[in-house]
Amino acid sequence: MPKIAKITTQKKKKNRYNIFLENAGGEKYGFSVDEDILVNYHLHKGMDLDAETIEQLVERDTVHKSFTLAINYLSYRMRSEKEIRKYLDDKEVEPEQIDEVVDRLYEQKLLDDMEFAKALVRTRINTSSKGPFMVKKDLIEKGVAASTAEEALTFYTFDKQYEKAMKFAEKKMRHGGRKSYRQQIQNLQQTLMQKGFKNDVIQEVVANLESDQGEDEEWQAVVYQGEKILQKYARKAEGYELKHKVKGALYRKGFDFDAIDRFLEEYVES
Repeated sequence: MPKIAKITTQKKKKNRYNIFLENAGGEKYGFSVDEDILVNYHLHKGMDLDAETIEQLVERDTVHKSFTLAINYLSYRMRSEKEIRKYLDDKEVEPEQIDEVVDRLYEQKLLDDMEFAKALVRTRINTSSKGPFMVKKDLIEKGVAASTAEEALTFYTFDKQYEKAMKFAEKKMRHGGRKSYRQQIQNLQQTLMQKGFKNDVIQEVVANLESDQGEDEEWQAVVYQGEKILQKYARKAEGYELKHKVKGALYRKGFDFDAIDRFLEEYVES
């Protein structure tokens, strides 16, 4: 049965120790362990180590290194269990060791999907324009259970959704381009839906949104869109047919009939 001949500290990793074993009157490198393993197993010079104990020490050290990897990964931000498992799998950690590391993280309260979900919801509220449906999608993609995601989203109240959606809406309407007010509202509603806001929030925002687009801006938009449409159809139609095509196209873009008729009167020859 081999004995420990000496124990030395690694030069670049002061918390790692090389274990040398007696060998035919001399010594040879056996394995290395972390300081915690060294202390927990009371390793010392002259200690007898059988093959089974050495195998156990190496395995414990491997698990410890995997745990250290997980701790380092968690040091940047909170993680879900799925993220931890994927990270360790990418590092080629054995599945049974991953289970052990995850259990240990839970025991030390370093891993908690509910707390992770709540933290992500708060972050999304503070740093993004996403509504609750999109935030829930983010959570599920990170491996959080749907029930856990729903519970965490109770923090994303109607008032907070309204505040965020209104802020986005006001910004978007200021940069609506040369479109009809009606089309801008339709585009806004569609965008808010895509961002994951609930319909009742969207309708409340639209109902309380103040229009900065007066008659002059709406008329300029009619002229801008109308001239583009005229350019498209003028080579294919004329007279009544041309007016009919232009009128239909402008109506589909959300302009009212009074503005359209004015444009046809001023810009399209009879």
